[in-house]
Amino acid sequence: MKKIALLLLTFQLLTFNLAKADEGMWLPMLLKNNYEQMQKLGLKLTPEQLYDINHASLKDAIVWFNGGCTSEIISEQGLLLTNHHCGYDAIAKHSTTSDNLLDNGFWARSFAEEKVNEGMWASILIRMEDVSDRVNKALAGVDAKDLEAKKMEIFKTIEKESSKDTKYEAMVRSFFKDNAFYLFIFEKFTDVRLVAAPPQSVGKFGGEVDNWMWPRHNADFSMFRIYANKDNQPATYSKDNVPYKPKQFLNVSIKGVNDGDFTMIYGFPGRTNRYENSFGIKLAVDKINPAIVALRDIRLTYWKQEMNKSDSVRLLMSSQYAKISNYWKYYIGQTEQLKRLKVYDEKVSIEKQFTDWAKNKPEYASIIPNFEKAYANYTNYALHATYMRECIFGSSIIATATKYTGLERALSAEPQNIEAIKKAIDALKSDKAVFYKSFNVVSEEKILAALIQMYYENIPANQHPAYMAEVLKKYKGKTNKETFENFAKAIFKKSFLVSNASASKFLDDPSLKQLEKDPAFAFARAFYTNYNKNIMPHIDEFNLINNMEGSKYIKALMEMQSNKSFSPDANSTLRLTYGNVKSYIPKDGVNYSYYTTLAGVMEKENPKDFQFIVPAKLKELYIKKDFGIYADANGEMRTDFITNNDITGGNSGSPVLDGNGDLVGLAFDGNWEAMSGDIVFDSKYKRTICVDIRYILFLTEKLGGAQNLINEMKIIKN
Repeated sequence: MKKIALLLLTFQLLTFNLAKADEGMWLPMLLKNNYEQMQKLGLKLTPEQLYDINHASLKDAIVWFNGGCTSEIISEQGLLLTNHHCGYDAIAKHSTTSDNLLDNGFWARSFAEEKVNEGMWASILIRMEDVSDRVNKALAGVDAKDLEAKKMEIFKTIEKESSKDTKYEAMVRSFFKDNAFYLFIFEKFTDVRLVAAPPQSVGKFGGEVDNWMWPRHNADFSMFRIYANKDNQPATYSKDNVPYKPKQFLNVSIKGVNDGDFTMIYGFPGRTNRYENSFGIKLAVDKINPAIVALRDIRLTYWKQEMNKSDSVRLLMSSQYAKISNYWKYYIGQTEQLKRLKVYDEKVSIEKQFTDWAKNKPEYASIIPNFEKAYANYTNYALHATYMRECIFGSSIIATATKYTGLERALSAEPQNIEAIKKAIDALKSDKAVFYKSFNVVSEEKILAALIQMYYENIPANQHPAYMAEVLKKYKGKTNKETFENFAKAIFKKSFLVSNASASKFLDDPSLKQLEKDPAFAFARAFYTNYNKNIMPHIDEFNLINNMEGSKYIKALMEMQSNKSFSPDANSTLRLTYGNVKSYIPKDGVNYSYYTTLAGVMEKENPKDFQFIVPAKLKELYIKKDFGIYADANGEMRTDFITNNDITGGNSGSPVLDGNGDLVGLAFDGNWEAMSGDIVFDSKYKRTICVDIRYILFLTEKLGGAQNLINEMKIIKN
């Protein structure tokens, strides 16, 4: 790419006109371009107070939490606030039938009571830097098929150079489908301890029924703490570590919010795909999303059957159930809203305009035809890719069997490398220590049978591995259902992978012959090998074309729509969005208020449904109206509120800030009417659902009795 073109593109990316104040996940380094509009909406801070690499700023209080969520520092002693569902796995791991933190809640009264979480981490952004010139120079002239490998190579080189001889970690990310590249430098902490969590009847109130819905009444929060060594530096767990002293922490405001108030959300949104083309939309709506929903439904159905039988099983399986069910419902909603908003038709219309605009521009004229051709070929294999992820690896025993391929390679190597074998064994032992805690044999046997039947009936026969014919012949039943039930029963009877004890016995003295004869491993290897050999080449060919054309398409769209606001897709990098607290009308005759109250919790209470159980103490507090200083002007205890901020997955746990930068809420969900938000932003219906910070403080003080945590915070009352 010529230098003049690079300069033009950089200008287009960084100095766009703002069309909608509430749309866009903006890079904090570039917020000066948005500043005037933010001021008009109610921002009182300077750009440097939002983001500054030389002095403490708000960005220093925003924490990337364990790779999938956001948290924020709310005290000078490293106290973190995030969502209950972000801390759910840690809370579940600390829960037993005799000490049930999930159901009873947990409130540490001292540092000594806080619970260690192996493998958990929290990272704080130090700075970000535009490295587009360097990356583009390295990629200039590289053949298309080698481009991705070369890109990863230059990323690693920059990351290594940037973190050399420092305590920091570096990460390079692509923006606008390889039209811009940024380097992010983080300080990563690995001693992160559980401090507080309400009972899940409060933190998950409404469960799957209310998930992705408004109005909402749950308190989706938990608290953790960052620990550091005595020099305030990142360190692995040690009893000598002390609470981290942050550069910046958030003030907590109990003034409350009103309809129309300015809000901004700082966090690490995970992934959006707003520059998807019409062909991708059609494929998702017609094939991919329905397949994901159907395949996940199998797992959820059989897991739930066993979870309902005992509290011990429910506790062991609740974390994995929550993870799968969340996006099971998400894909239902996304499909529904993509259809309702006629997103496919909108994309087609844009592409027609683009085709007319590009017909006399040779560098762009072939983009849409190339998309069409690529998707025509890919559609034959796209469902197989989904089935490998959600079906073959959706079976826990098959997914874990696949992890033994490294050991197989080490055992079959000539000559054998004892160190390689030991390394493979140690990795498997570490993995199984976690895996078998939530592995339920009864449900997994039923899941395997149902999933493989789905694969057999929905994936074209000419794409099946030869192994499938052996299964049909050896385990033939009167129906497909019976055939695959027979097969699953045989696997669970003969495989050493069905229990921790038998897997441990094998790993203590591994045998290549025994591994290759194991029916679960043989099945996993057959499907994995078939996919890599016969399906993956088609997927790779599609990705190559789609990525190349996608990059050109965004660049061309920016030229065609030079007055339009373009914001980069989410990619787990720090972003700020801004907008307002805002009520909405989802359909004719329905008007949703911008907030809910504790009265709504009592209205929804149903002692016979675990999703709507209300703790006795919370009911007592409600009856007495014992809300302390956290009630609103009308004496009500507000629970949640909504804004029109632009967020997605990864923003879970993000702070909702007012114009002064004070914490007023905690983002935790999106609304049903805008479930298509990862693909298209809908300014009319898009809402972010937030826990009111006053409800969090009320529960911490009155329900949890953790006045010590309240005392840590700097609370703004007026």
